[in-house]
Amino acid sequence: MTIRSVVFFLSAASALLALLPALADETAPSPCGKSIIVSGDIRHNKTKTGIKVDDASKPGIFDEDVSGQFFSAYVVGLPEGRYTVDIYLAETQYRAAGKRLMDITAGGRKLAENLDLFVTTGFARQHVVHAIVDHAEDSINGPLSIAFQARSGEAKVNAIEVMDASGRGVACVTAKDLVTIEDPKAALIPDIKEPPIYLNADQPIEKRVADLVRRMSLKEKVSQLVDSSPPIERLSVPGYNYWNECLHGVARAGKATVFPQAIGLAAGWDPALLKTVADVIATEGRAKNNEARAKNPSTARYYGLTFWSPNINIFRDPRWGRGQETYGEDPYLTGRLAVAFVEGLQGDDPRYLKVMACAKHFAVHSGPEKLRHTFNAEPSPRDLHETYLPQFEAVVREARVGSVMAAYNAVYGAPAPTSKLLLGDLLRNQWGFTGHVVSDCGAINDVSGGHHYVKTKEEAAAVSLKAGTDLECGSTYSALVGAVNRNLLTEHDIDTALERVLAARFRLGLFDPPDRCPYLRIPASENDTPAHGDLALQAARQSIVLLKNSGVLPLDKAKIKRIALIGPNADSVKVLLGNYNGDPSHPITLRRGLADEAGPGIQIDTAKGCPIAVQTGAKLNSDNPEREEALSVASNADVVIFAGGVDPTMEGEEMRTVYDGFDRGDRVRIELPPIQSDLLKALQHTGKPVVFVNFSGGSIAMPWEAANLAAIVQAWYPGQAGGTALAEVLFGTYNPAGRLPVTFYRATEDLPDFDDYAMANRTYRYYAGKVLYPFGHGLSYTAFDYGPIETSSPTVPPDGAVRVVLELKNNGSRDGDEVVQAYVRHIDSTVSQPIHSLAAFKRVHVASQATSRVELKIPASSLRYWDEAAKAYIVKPGAFEIQIGASSGDIRRTIRLYVANQ
Repeated sequence: MTIRSVVFFLSAASALLALLPALADETAPSPCGKSIIVSGDIRHNKTKTGIKVDDASKPGIFDEDVSGQFFSAYVVGLPEGRYTVDIYLAETQYRAAGKRLMDITAGGRKLAENLDLFVTTGFARQHVVHAIVDHAEDSINGPLSIAFQARSGEAKVNAIEVMDASGRGVACVTAKDLVTIEDPKAALIPDIKEPPIYLNADQPIEKRVADLVRRMSLKEKVSQLVDSSPPIERLSVPGYNYWNECLHGVARAGKATVFPQAIGLAAGWDPALLKTVADVIATEGRAKNNEARAKNPSTARYYGLTFWSPNINIFRDPRWGRGQETYGEDPYLTGRLAVAFVEGLQGDDPRYLKVMACAKHFAVHSGPEKLRHTFNAEPSPRDLHETYLPQFEAVVREARVGSVMAAYNAVYGAPAPTSKLLLGDLLRNQWGFTGHVVSDCGAINDVSGGHHYVKTKEEAAAVSLKAGTDLECGSTYSALVGAVNRNLLTEHDIDTALERVLAARFRLGLFDPPDRCPYLRIPASENDTPAHGDLALQAARQSIVLLKNSGVLPLDKAKIKRIALIGPNADSVKVLLGNYNGDPSHPITLRRGLADEAGPGIQIDTAKGCPIAVQTGAKLNSDNPEREEALSVASNADVVIFAGGVDPTMEGEEMRTVYDGFDRGDRVRIELPPIQSDLLKALQHTGKPVVFVNFSGGSIAMPWEAANLAAIVQAWYPGQAGGTALAEVLFGTYNPAGRLPVTFYRATEDLPDFDDYAMANRTYRYYAGKVLYPFGHGLSYTAFDYGPIETSSPTVPPDGAVRVVLELKNNGSRDGDEVVQAYVRHIDSTVSQPIHSLAAFKRVHVASQATSRVELKIPASSLRYWDEAAKAYIVKPGAFEIQIGASSGDIRRTIRLYVANQ
């Protein structure tokens, strides 16, 4: 066994450390395309003389291996596509079972689990792990990577080969050819005489973090500033992958409770429920993490406790495919929901975080997806401060969010990870943020490669870290050692960033015993429980928005004997899930939910009717057997339920799309796909009432459907219990009360250019045209009467608030929820202002014929605007109007108040 040359630069006092693996990035010239970089706690092991792998398919590949507790091999810059990965292995050290057990993962799935080479193939026999891996572009899930993790002994690899779909080799490496690619001096370990305190849970976290950092070599420090941080065995620091997701449930880590997609959760307009949902998500995240670390102390991707959620960008344009991940188009609603979600995730323990939330993408980020690595957003100062920033400020100041993700795009010419305005002036200096900033995946590479802001990777890494991006999702920060050598930054700069990053793991209790951190005692049995499933159903119910109802809903079980369920989303599981999702153990589609709710007395006939959309280049064909079957089924039914819209394979994050009207995950047109609209018109002509259940991550333009169909229900992507919740709404078991968090426009032509970040003519606050369904809209099976408004005072100081009280009566025969919404409108302003802006809301349950007293608190700060001359928010004295209603387009009561002089 030989340790690579870097260890021989250590001081004599550290000579014993030469027996340990050392952190390094290694690579070799590739004879078959791109280089493969191997990173982690690796050592080189030469095969002993006399041991020969007779069945080796390639000569020399078993002369040497690299091994370690946890390391990764990755290929940077592979285009999106399907690849074949062959991993060559042979056991040339142990002649007994159980000495070496390891896991190998790639593309988010296990290629080998508990692999024992001796048991599998015997001693000195070749074993090839052969796998097909689907790889998105590096910017989505990072470079194509293969992770090796030991369960017993050390993991190892002899050679790796990557082939494209045609079988052509695109990357390869053998262990014997690997050499270090960093300056060996960076491995010098500081000679610290004082005893360590970083594992002492009685010490303050700040002191513990500083003590740990000062004991690391520069190379070790840099290794901890990327999302996949390897272990440092000599310091008892386990490996940790910072990348995890929990947008609406723990994602990408197997079975988990799947709640409605974020846009659907927003449609509930219920911060208290969202906080409960987030608390459950945190419980399941802890359950998975505790179980994983019990098997191996190093934490793999999607099993950590640093969750890169929520997405609190403003859904300014319905064409944006990732708008489904947000809480809608309004900064106030987004802020209230984001604060609740972050508080629910992070918990209420005075010392430890339950999990750590991350507010993303900071800032001014909302498509187009295909331009996100290169575009420069230059909003007006007022749009920046009045639309794009308030929700971020709220989660920092109020919820004390643990981390913030810098966006891909540039703002005012500076890529977001390098922006001193965003990360320095605003985030830390004005708002008081104390956590760490992480880049979006591949965004540091974009600094030089996409935006061409600087020329080299060393410069990109340095300018980003110095601006305040502490942690990178990607591989460019491996250039930080070189950047220090070039005097582009100092080791002190690296220490500052690393202390912020490591503080997260200490705040999560990952260096403390279970008797100190209660969250470390959450068992695996707390994942995907029946109680959590009940909460998913409650959230799905609250998310559903009844857009139109001419009286056909709720369906009467005494009168309905036969239902035609038609459409491409009628029995789809994927349409329940959205993106960034887990795997539900018991997903309920609309078809199953209807069958369960209808019972044996009602016959449900199904037909697809049409594809969800026409593929690019294909022609719309209205004459086909699917369509004829649907019309036949409809003609024999009492009512038609059409399940259409779009699905998550069509809209999302920088994705490859094959459908006409979609581009890299965004929508080119916001209209319902023509093939569905054409079928809906034919179904309407049967004379049977048609109920349209629309699944989508945002608003759909459907003016013909709104004018002609009997009822329209907005389902979003409703989570694992979506089918049950929808069936309950359709049959009236549950009285719907969801409200739109976005505006439904009438046509694509009503929208400004997609890449125009000016807010003029966007959202309910600035769009003066006629809309299809306004922000805040949603119907009920009952009716509510809004009584007169009472206020605590006719005037309010600029830093004060006014209480608004009204009586809300349920005049109908059903119990129900109403979302009371308060908007403010400037009257005396001398500068342009929004049409009106949401300032308060409350979801209220009122029994049939009962009255509820509703109180809302409206701060004068809801009238603030950004004064460009003063470079500050101001609230000017003068008259303003409070509007109370059921939506932004259904104002029931108004009252004029005054902001007093200070």
